[in-house]
Amino acid sequence: MTADKARIARQFIETIPHAQALGMTITEIGDGFARIEMPYDARLVGDPQTGVIHGGAVSALMDTAGGAAVMSHPEAPAGTATIDLRIDYMRAAQPGQTIVAEATCYHITRAVAFVRATATDEDTARPVAAATGAFTVERTS
Repeated sequence: MTADKARIARQFIETIPHAQALGMTITEIGDGFARIEMPYDARLVGDPQTGVIHGGAVSALMDTAGGAAVMSHPEAPAGTATIDLRIDYMRAAQPGQTIVAEATCYHITRAVAFVRATATDEDTARPVAAATGAFTVERTS
């Protein structure tokens, strides 16, 4: 992957309004892999009694990481959109901890890119969620 492609993917993801609102930061991107962090924020709590982050914020994080992984893949175009994203929530993220999503684009066809992703908090041995997804591949030729 060229450094230019990584730069374009990073700039695109960093300008998405919901990614900005959720405080997402790309910490690694390249060759079909993306790592994005979302810090704990009380505004994102889904259950005030437990302080647990809402599953929708985790979903948005994983979707964004998946799209970034596709955009950074050497065989993919710069743009993509989510076709389907299945997320299995395995446990609540610990209140006060940053959630990290790592996504890998593992296969691309003429029209579809396939992604796997995980989300973890500080307990990286026990994922918060796992996802599989399909994203568009827009060919210019």
